[in-house]
Amino acid sequence: MSTRIKILFSFLFAVCFAHSQQVSSVYKIADLLKRIEQNTDTVYVLNFWATWCLPCVKELPEIDSFAIRHKNEKIKVILVSLDFKDELEKKVNPFLKKNGYKTECVLLDEINGNDFIDKIDKRWTGSIPATYFTTNKRRKTAFIEKKIGKTELEAMLLDVK
Repeated sequence: MSTRIKILFSFLFAVCFAHSQQVSSVYKIADLLKRIEQNTDTVYVLNFWATWCLPCVKELPEIDSFAIRHKNEKIKVILVSLDFKDELEKKVNPFLKKNGYKTECVLLDEINGNDFIDKIDKRWTGSIPATYFTTNKRRKTAFIEKKIGKTELEAMLLDVK
């Protein structure tokens, strides 16, 4: 293989993995709510997941594709990992990098679900995956507590727009 081809493959490999996501922030519930409760016309989509949750892991490619499809709109998709904070470097970031997800991911540093579940949505029983749509200071919301796909994501988006 020529040197030029080797350089080209190295460059393409680096570009593909340079854009994969790592956890950008570790939030307490108050910080996460403050971020999404801004009085803007941005639709926030929070997808609650964990590396140990098989249905969560199976839906992440569709959530990531949804975020990419809507990247030029006033829609902000945030993957909210419910993994433990001490697993950030050994599980969560390697998982995100391995799968090449582009969507912003944060880690929610809360141990007791009773302290944050109702603050997100009263309909949430606490199971994951769970996806929450909110806009304009939470005046319009949509919530689903199961693995979802493209059709449901687009329908929920229409509900809150």
